[in-house]
Amino acid sequence: MNIALTNPIPVDKTRTNLRPVRVLRFALPLFLFVLATSFEVWEHWFKEQTLLIDSGGILEILIFGIVGPCAVFVVLTYVSRLLQELEEARAHTTTINQNLEKIVMERTNALQISNAELEQANLRLLELDQMKSDFVSLVSHELRAPLATLNGGLEVALQHKEQLPEKAQRILQLLLTETARLTEFVRTILDLTQLEAGKLSIHCGPVALIPLLRQAVEVTLGTEAGRVVWQIPTNVPPIWVDETYTEEAVRNLLRNAQKYTAPQSPIELRVTVDTSHLCLCITDYGPGIPAERQRQIFERFVRIPPGNVQAAQGDQPRGWGLGLYFTQMLIRQQQGSLTLQSPVHDDPAAPGSRFILMLPLAGEEEAIDGEFVVN
Repeated sequence: MNIALTNPIPVDKTRTNLRPVRVLRFALPLFLFVLATSFEVWEHWFKEQTLLIDSGGILEILIFGIVGPCAVFVVLTYVSRLLQELEEARAHTTTINQNLEKIVMERTNALQISNAELEQANLRLLELDQMKSDFVSLVSHELRAPLATLNGGLEVALQHKEQLPEKAQRILQLLLTETARLTEFVRTILDLTQLEAGKLSIHCGPVALIPLLRQAVEVTLGTEAGRVVWQIPTNVPPIWVDETYTEEAVRNLLRNAQKYTAPQSPIELRVTVDTSHLCLCITDYGPGIPAERQRQIFERFVRIPPGNVQAAQGDQPRGWGLGLYFTQMLIRQQQGSLTLQSPVHDDPAAPGSRFILMLPLAGEEEAIDGEFVVN
């Protein structure tokens, strides 16, 4: 950012010559005195041929020859003083303008230097950020292959778990669970890195919502799928989204509800439709999210304790604080939105939270060979 003085403050360098005014201040009253006195003397002495001057003549000489010139002298003195003050103000203004121009030039040069340094620092930060992204992407790629090998080996080993001791079975099952968890974390990091870099391929198309929800519930909740309360109309129009990533977003929200809700509490799925969007609400009966912390819930690596008791006991569910951030980013990339409402219920022990997904509708569709075609 460069600042240039295209219109500098104009400085009037002409100086007012006060000498004529000073000379006129004395000359004009004197001239008026001589003129008025001469006229009165001529009128009363020479014209009337008398040596006596009456009271009228003396009064006229006093008014026109003395009072008048004195008044002119006072006025010219006041004008001269005003001109002198104007000249002093002009000189002071000229000095201020010159100093101001100097200060502006100095500040402009300093600002240009600061901008150059800031630009260099910004470029350095961009390089570091790119290096970070490349490093995370490289590590994620490098970890996926050995993790896939570990998962495969553990699954093969557990296919014949009846031949293993019970303790070995528990260890292998624990290893498989943790390896799957680590694999999911690596995949999330990789997708998030690509999403932030604008390199994640998102292919939107018409998607039927109900099958997507049933698949997400079955995969996420498994044996707990029966706790879901479905509030979905019969005729739900298709949505215009990426099916894979939208299902992943729904899974993240269901997994979040499962973490913070007691096993006996329901999880509600409700769908409403307006003219251009479909609204999917996922409501739980958990401890809720404090109002002062709700802005932070969608930030990276932010995990808010579900309650003072659980936080004190160290009973907080496991996670990395990336699920909601990644989910919101995915939904925004598909021209949708994700918002939070909490509390939802009147129960102070389980006020709950409601995550609201706004997804764009696919518009008018025609079913051809089991596929949706957008007109």
